[in-house]
Amino acid sequence: MFDWIAGFLDSGGALAIAALMLLENVFPPIPSELIMPLAGFNAARGGTPLWLAILAGGLGSLAGAYLWYLAGRAFGAHRLRRLITRHGRWLTLTLSEFAAAEGWFRRHGRAVVFFGRFIPTVRTLISIPAGIERMPQGQFLLFTALGSFIWSGGLALAGYLLEDRYEQVEHWIDPLSTAVVLGIVALYVWRVIRWKPDA
Repeated sequence: MFDWIAGFLDSGGALAIAALMLLENVFPPIPSELIMPLAGFNAARGGTPLWLAILAGGLGSLAGAYLWYLAGRAFGAHRLRRLITRHGRWLTLTLSEFAAAEGWFRRHGRAVVFFGRFIPTVRTLISIPAGIERMPQGQFLLFTALGSFIWSGGLALAGYLLEDRYEQVEHWIDPLSTAVVLGIVALYVWRVIRWKPDA
């Protein structure tokens, strides 16, 4: 995957960065932890300027998140309740848990959307409940953009500053991302096994 991303960024510049970051939000196995540091590395070597790489990465990430937000908004809470009633075990969710999550999201939605941008897989999924709960679009876009640009900018800057030592960024962040994803998968399997319907 590394070689493919490197070649795509070399040939496509800012548009390639934006496209990959959009895909990263739609298809999580394409990691921003590789895309943006490599974009910063390329900027240090005379490729796409750093400011443009960060702008492209942030906008691509925002666009991908917004697609999931619109999907959640279109699906709606009523349909989700019906889905939970039929397939709660595989969603690892009961109606009472969904009701509790709705209340929690209403109280902390802005913080969840912002900080969710820094966590692998979560940054993709968090847009769906934001849409389902009909979080105001302006708020969603603002807090998603803030988180996206900070995350993209930090990764790109790390790649830019390390330049020849780019691999250090990958070796530092990639194991953490893998651990988080594996933890999420393990938690899902555990919840499927332990799931019980509402009384």
